[in-house]
Amino acid sequence: MTQIPPPINPDLHAKLESNLALLYGSKSGNLVRDIMHLMENYRESIPTARAYWDESDALLITYGDSLQEKDTPGLASLEKFLDSRVREHFSLVHVLPFYPWTDDDGFSVVDFRQVNPPLGDWKHIHSLAGKYRLIFDGVFNHVSKSSEYVRGHLNGDADYRDFCINEDPSFDHSQVTRPRTSPLFHAYRGSSGEMRLWTTFSEDQVDLNLANPAVLMELLDVLLFYASRGASMIRLDAIPYMWKASGTSCVHRPQTHAFIRIARLVMDIAAPHVGLLSETNVPHEENLTYFGNRGDEAQVIYNFTLPPLILYGLATGDAQPLTRWAATLVSPGRRCTFLNITSTHDGIGMRPVEGILTGEQQKVLTDLAVEHGGAVSTRSNPDGSQSPYELNLTFFDAVNNPNEVDADREIQLRRFLLSQAIPMTLAGIPAFYIHCLLGSRNDTKGVQVSGIKRRINREKLQLDQVNADLDNPESMRSRIFTGLMELLKVRTSSTAFHPSAACTVIELGRDIFALLRENKENGCRILALHNLSGAETACATPEDFSLEKSRDLLDETATFKPPYVLLPAYGIRWLSIND
Repeated sequence: MTQIPPPINPDLHAKLESNLALLYGSKSGNLVRDIMHLMENYRESIPTARAYWDESDALLITYGDSLQEKDTPGLASLEKFLDSRVREHFSLVHVLPFYPWTDDDGFSVVDFRQVNPPLGDWKHIHSLAGKYRLIFDGVFNHVSKSSEYVRGHLNGDADYRDFCINEDPSFDHSQVTRPRTSPLFHAYRGSSGEMRLWTTFSEDQVDLNLANPAVLMELLDVLLFYASRGASMIRLDAIPYMWKASGTSCVHRPQTHAFIRIARLVMDIAAPHVGLLSETNVPHEENLTYFGNRGDEAQVIYNFTLPPLILYGLATGDAQPLTRWAATLVSPGRRCTFLNITSTHDGIGMRPVEGILTGEQQKVLTDLAVEHGGAVSTRSNPDGSQSPYELNLTFFDAVNNPNEVDADREIQLRRFLLSQAIPMTLAGIPAFYIHCLLGSRNDTKGVQVSGIKRRINREKLQLDQVNADLDNPESMRSRIFTGLMELLKVRTSSTAFHPSAACTVIELGRDIFALLRENKENGCRILALHNLSGAETACATPEDFSLEKSRDLLDETATFKPPYVLLPAYGIRWLSIND
C-alpha cells in the first residue's frame, strides 16, 4: 500500500507560507508550490505504517556494524542478531548513519541517498524495515567535505552555489555557542582559490547553508526519500545549530524552529506515520522548546538530562536532583513524548544538567568519569574558557568502577539494572544503546588507536563472541542482557507504562526515586520504587496506594508489611494494583 497525501487544506497552506516567510521573506515566492510538487513526486512510493507508540514499544540504538562477522555485510549481521535475540522486545531500531562517510563514525555524510557498501545496500534496509520501525538519521546541519554539496560549492557549480557558508568579515560570530573546541572556520581549496567555510563540529563536517532555499528543498527531498525507503522516524541530528545570524549565539534560532515546523508539515501531509526526533544536547529548558508550540515540531525529544542525573544519584546515593527534575516533566500531548536513554554513541551529555546540578555536583561526575577510565570532552565558551560537554565512557563502567577488581559482581549487576530500569518507568519510550544492552566495558584500546575519546563507547563486537557470551548464563553480559529482557517483558505487560499514562513523581526520601504511573482509562496503577543507595532501605508508600492489594511485578513471592516496603541495596520494585 502507498500513502496518498490528501489535498492540502488552506490552514496547512497558510502555515507553510508563514514559516517559509520567516526563513526567506520575500524570497519564499513559489516555494509552497515547489514543496507540493515535491510531495506529489513521492506520493506513490511512501508506504503506510503504524504511527505513534504504546507500552509495547522500546528502541534499540546501534551502528550498522556494531556487530560483525567475516565476509558478511554489517546490516545482515545486525538483522540476524535482532531476529534471534530481541525481536519480541524491541519494535523500533535506530541504525546510526548508514550512509557513505569520511569521519566521525558516520556523521560526516558523503551521500544522503546511498548505503555505505561495507554495511550492505538498500535491500538490507528494506528487510529490516519490514520487521522493525526504523529510525534514519537526518544529518542536515553539516556534511562531509567530500560530499557533492561541498565540492560543488568550492568549485563554483551552479547547482550548489551557496550550499555552504563562507567566512564573512562583516559577520559577528563572537557569541556563537560551540559544542567543540576546534576552529569555527576551516580553509578548503576551490576552483578560484582558498575558501574558509563554517564548521560547527570539525574540519570534515562543513555546515550547510539553510539560508539558501535550494538547500531547504534538497533537505525536504531527502526527508521524503527516507520515508519512501521505510523510515518510521527521522532523527534531526545537531538541529539547534542550523541557522546562523550575526551577533547571536547561532543556536535555537527562530528560523531553525521554522525549518522543523516545515519538515513536520511535509511529513504530516505526505507521510503522517513518520515522526521527527530532535537531537538537542543542550540545557533542559532549551531542549523542551523542540516540541514546539503545542507539539507542532518534533513528536519525540531525547531526555538527555536523565543519564547524568541517574549517574549522580548512583554515585552519591542522592536521588533528590533526579526526583526534583523528573517532577517537572510534562509532554505537550498524547502525540508527543520523551525518548528516555542512559547513554548514546557520544557518551553522557553534561550540558543538559546546567542549572540543575551545581558546579560542585557536576564535578562529581567529571571526576568520576576520569576515575572510571573514561574522559571528559569539552567545548569552547565565547570568553575563551572551556567547560565540560560530555563524559566519554560506557554506562556500565560509569556506574561500576572498572578499577575495583574485587568488586561484588551481584552489586554491579543490580546497580546497572537499576540504572536501566528508571528509563523504563518514566513517561516516554525507553531506548537502549547497544553497548548498554550488552553491558560493554570501556574500549580503551579503540581510544588509544584512534585518538578519539568517543570511540570508548563505540567498540565493534564480533557476533559469534557476543552470542557465546549470551549463551553462557554465568557471564556478566548474559546476566545483564537477560535482566534487561525480563524488565522489558514486564513493562510491556502493563498499560500503566503507556508513554501517555499519567506519571506522578513522589518524594519518598533522599535515596529513593519513586513514580506512580496510572492508566486512567482502565485504572491500572504501578508504584515504581528504585533504591539508589548501597544500603537496604524501608520506605513508606503513599496513603492512597493500597499495599495490601498490590503485587510486585518483578518478584511474585514478595510480601509486605504495610505501610512500608523494604528495598535491598540498588533494589527495584514495581508494585501493581488494579483499582
